[in-house]
Amino acid sequence: MLFYSYFKTLVGKEVTVELKNDLAITGTLHSVDQYLNVKLHSVKVTNETKYPHMLSVRNCFIRGSVVRYVQLPANSIDVEILHDATRREARG
Repeated sequence: MLFYSYFKTLVGKEVTVELKNDLAITGTLHSVDQYLNVKLHSVKVTNETKYPHMLSVRNCFIRGSVVRYVQLPANSIDVEILHDATRREARG
């Protein structure tokens, strides 16, 4: 629930999602659910030459189980909130 709560605060921000098949997609976070499924709008592929079939995609849904990393915008990370939330989560 910690990551779900945090990702909900990033709705409307630009994020990069790297998938387990090495595809990296950058877009505006539209929504996220409790399974960490992600909807992105205004999608751009990081390596267009390797994935030319993705050039026409503008919006996408990404299943949470295929996500390797989510790169967050540096200016929207509040470290203190994350520290407090992880401490609360650890205590149970």
